[in-house]
Amino acid sequence: MKSETERLQEELNKNLFDSLIEFLQKSHSGFQKNSRDWGYQIKLREIPTAALVLGVNVTDHDLTFRSLTEALQNNVTPYVVSLQARECPDVKHFLQKLGSQLMDCCVDVESKEEENVQITQKMTHCSMDSLSSWYMNVTQKTDPKMPGKKRTSSSQWHSPPVVLILKDMESFATKVLQDFIIISSQHLHEFPLILIFGIATSPVIIHRLLPHAVSSLLCIELFQSLSCKEHLTTVLDKLLLTTQFPFKLSEKVLQILINIFLYHDFSIQNFIKGLQLSLLEHFCSQPLSVLCCNLPEAKRRINFLSDNQCENIRRLPSFRRYVEKQAAEKQVALLTNERFLKEETQSLLENLHVYHTNYFLVLRCLHQFTSSLPKCPLGRQIRELYCTCLEKNIWESEEYASALQLLRMLAKDELTTILQKCLNVFRSSEKQLGNTAKRIEELLAQFQSLDAQAKEEEDTSGSQSKGLQKTDLYHLQKALLEMKELRRTSKKPTKFEVLREKVVNFIDSLVREHLLPPETQPLHEALYCSAAHTLRERLNAAPRMALHTALNNPYYYLKNEALKSEEGCIPNVAPDICIAYKLHLECSRLINLVDWSEAFATVVTAAEQMDANSVTSEERNEIIHARFIRAVSELELLGFIKPTKQKTDHVARLTWGGC
Repeated sequence: MKSETERLQEELNKNLFDSLIEFLQKSHSGFQKNSRDWGYQIKLREIPTAALVLGVNVTDHDLTFRSLTEALQNNVTPYVVSLQARECPDVKHFLQKLGSQLMDCCVDVESKEEENVQITQKMTHCSMDSLSSWYMNVTQKTDPKMPGKKRTSSSQWHSPPVVLILKDMESFATKVLQDFIIISSQHLHEFPLILIFGIATSPVIIHRLLPHAVSSLLCIELFQSLSCKEHLTTVLDKLLLTTQFPFKLSEKVLQILINIFLYHDFSIQNFIKGLQLSLLEHFCSQPLSVLCCNLPEAKRRINFLSDNQCENIRRLPSFRRYVEKQAAEKQVALLTNERFLKEETQSLLENLHVYHTNYFLVLRCLHQFTSSLPKCPLGRQIRELYCTCLEKNIWESEEYASALQLLRMLAKDELTTILQKCLNVFRSSEKQLGNTAKRIEELLAQFQSLDAQAKEEEDTSGSQSKGLQKTDLYHLQKALLEMKELRRTSKKPTKFEVLREKVVNFIDSLVREHLLPPETQPLHEALYCSAAHTLRERLNAAPRMALHTALNNPYYYLKNEALKSEEGCIPNVAPDICIAYKLHLECSRLINLVDWSEAFATVVTAAEQMDANSVTSEERNEIIHARFIRAVSELELLGFIKPTKQKTDHVARLTWGGC
């Protein structure tokens, strides 16, 4: 699953990277031409710039930029530099970072060693002139015919360009960007620079940060990455909506991961990590997860199940429901005979794999019918339809009934198009539901025959209309009214309406037969992760609530019996910050530090009465006062209190409601 995920991410970015590489190669080829054409002269004054719009899923950008850097180094140039706004507060640091990273991008190791000393001396007063002279020296000493240790296909030019990637273009200071672009444009003939702007919001930010005088120095081309929602749909389609991987997620677990993605960060990387965590939790908490593998291996493992594992199978709720439906003799054999149980388990597991194959085929077919309906009652994305099918019998929902009503109003062209798409889905797996594909072919043939009949009727009606006699307006109106009344009273459906109803009923029968929830299948617990509560605790962290629990009830985390106390009591052996925190909960908006200190000392000395003779009273008070000051400082650092100027010797409380 991990290798498939990595391969999938490479494929999703491949088109974007290919178009970027083509743009960079085309841009730099202009610098290689020594043309006196006026257009080329104007072009030489503009810095080629790729505006790369990646979206708001900032946590995924690092992986994208790493892959992009590797692709550029392999295909365009070895000189690829990535900078972030926090590294470049001014132009001086900007140029220093640029120079230091360029020094590590030398094509040959020998030339790198020769230039190291010179560049190190220049780093303290790095300028664009020094970078230009360094570039000229490096490119002159690098012979493209000589094989270098680091030489790749990017060494196709004698003077390869320098690609500078600004990962977070919106965060850069406006003056820093403006000054660097102006300086770089003046040295473009000797330092061929290409910029790549990493943009999370909108390309309009370029013109907001840069005035026209500066943006006119850039030759900008826009590149749009795949949206994070489309990326998520592809990941779900390749990892979960397939029989390639037997591991599946229950409806609640999948909904948690999707909600975190949609309402928190839009991060595909975090979604995949959540999927990995659910996989780990399933294999750690479910004893029968040993059967979560491909079918031949699972059948082999069933033969080696121990007695305890057989008992675990018998305890499964889905298996118990299955046993209750069997005859009395078979019930006894399943509960007492280990060999018969293993044979039945193999059969049930095989049925479960067949169920998944049919399930995903019918799911995709239903999605083809419902995704383009008005208002999308079952959702526009297949993940929405999948979550609904996992949760309950979808045909019992109002949304499904509404979708069927809309399907009964589709035109013939729309129906035939959707049926052709469904036929392609079922043809992809002819081993399962082969009769369904044949049935769809028959329906398509009937639609085609309808077209032929319609043409014949038009021809006959046209010939009859030629033979009609002329009539006056009165008799024409009378004939039309009679025809209207006849149609209203008969209401006989047309051949197309009968065929359309047949198609809708056919799809409805497929849904009712194959889109049963996984909970209805025996042994589904072995393949489906259902640890929704554990996953929510791990991924949907509530640090404020956890902090309140730790300070209000330290026994919850420390598991020290001495810290056990009744609700409302303050244990005198608790950590100082816990004592100060519980005392501050009893105060109002403003807390008197003197009263707070006295209450703290009262609680602490109750625990130290036995050691009262070991130190003098004055020394003990100083120690307690120091402990109180440290506890108050820690609470201020955590954000529970803050200083206030309303009253002297008071602090303001910032949290309410016990958390």
